[in-house]
Amino acid sequence: MRILLLEDDVMLNRAITEFLQSRKYEVRTARDGNNCLRILDMEEFDLLILDINVPDINGFEVLEFLHKRNKVIPTIYISALIDIEDISRAFELGCYDYLKKPFHLKELSLRIDKISQAKILPQKDKKLSDSYSFNPNTLTLLYNNEVQSLTKRQIQIIQLLTKFKNSVVNYDMFREFVWNDEIDNATIRAEVNRVKKSLKEDFITNVRGLGYMIEYEKEKV
Repeated sequence: MRILLLEDDVMLNRAITEFLQSRKYEVRTARDGNNCLRILDMEEFDLLILDINVPDINGFEVLEFLHKRNKVIPTIYISALIDIEDISRAFELGCYDYLKKPFHLKELSLRIDKISQAKILPQKDKKLSDSYSFNPNTLTLLYNNEVQSLTKRQIQIIQLLTKFKNSVVNYDMFREFVWNDEIDNATIRAEVNRVKKSLKEDFITNVRGLGYMIEYEKEKV
């Protein structure tokens, strides 16, 4: 599991990092909100552990920023704030847990285990080309991390092609998953072509007589 920790207190940051690493977690750290967002722009994480009162951009604003980008990452807030209004705001933003400081590191570990056991860890974005990716959690197509506007049917087409990436999706699969109807191949081709024309980078390959596929091997590290 890859964890991003936002904590401005140097000693606590180091203590949490060393503890989680001893538990075999991969940990990346930030001590201010701006750096945290820069890291999130470049890397993927399974879990966020966020302090709230940190320099530049606070922990609440970090999660608000992710919502605007349609990114869903399980989050645990760690904070000295004990006002019910702050705690309520944290959960309204969609955090999974709120741990009040001071806390025992073993307690943090138990909260992380609870998230893992609940199987709420999101699937990572699926790279479809150098610039495009698909988020299976929010069902959104992203171009350089910007959400692209598509119809429901067009999203279903991308979702199906992504699910079977590097394999041919035949016309019967389109009929069953996207249309749930006995439509002809020409209708399917017309809709896929509309999707292709809307793309800034065409990553959908026509396999003559069979269907379509997405071929892309390079995954984001």
